[in-house]
Amino acid sequence: MLKKISLITVCAVSVFAMHNAEININDKDLEIGARLDMGQFNDTTEPNTVFVGAKFLHGHEDHSDFDRNSIHDFSELNFMMQREIDASGLAIGLGVKLNHTENFTSIPLGIEASYKLPTGIVTPLYIGGSLYYAPEVLSLEDAKNFLEYRVNFDIEVIKNGRISLGYRSIDTNYDVNGNTNNVNYNRSAHLGFKFAF
Repeated sequence: MLKKISLITVCAVSVFAMHNAEININDKDLEIGARLDMGQFNDTTEPNTVFVGAKFLHGHEDHSDFDRNSIHDFSELNFMMQREIDASGLAIGLGVKLNHTENFTSIPLGIEASYKLPTGIVTPLYIGGSLYYAPEVLSLEDAKNFLEYRVNFDIEVIKNGRISLGYRSIDTNYDVNGNTNNVNYNRSAHLGFKFAF
């Protein structure tokens, strides 16, 4: 009997587990990303707590310290564990990434947060942000260090579908001939869609 109750509970909880995909654009940049909820693949992992994903950013020189001939696409693999704080609407996650662009690879560690605003209106509103940093010891190739931060405001216009307004800053600091060059890969506002499934 206990096994049946546990199975029903796990099935009921996994209904709320969500993979997610997003696309962010502005007049010059294109960013796409996806995260898989490991709780949907593994019964021993609680849903909506462990995510593995990837992201790709085609940045433009107008939003960068790079010029047209030296800017390359930016890609990352990511892992995050998160937890919702009771029923507060606040979710906090800790993560690690492996990111790469031309002659630059780093493994930043970071924190992410999302909060559902208690507005009382029918359309749910969310605010969120993330901060990732890699010191020299986690920087490879010509990388000296790495800093990325993001903020976003989301409106859930349909179930599991959000419109997102955000800002990102990605600093890829290089070591060239023993000198650190602070090079911002991308700093820009963007508009996008987020989907959960």
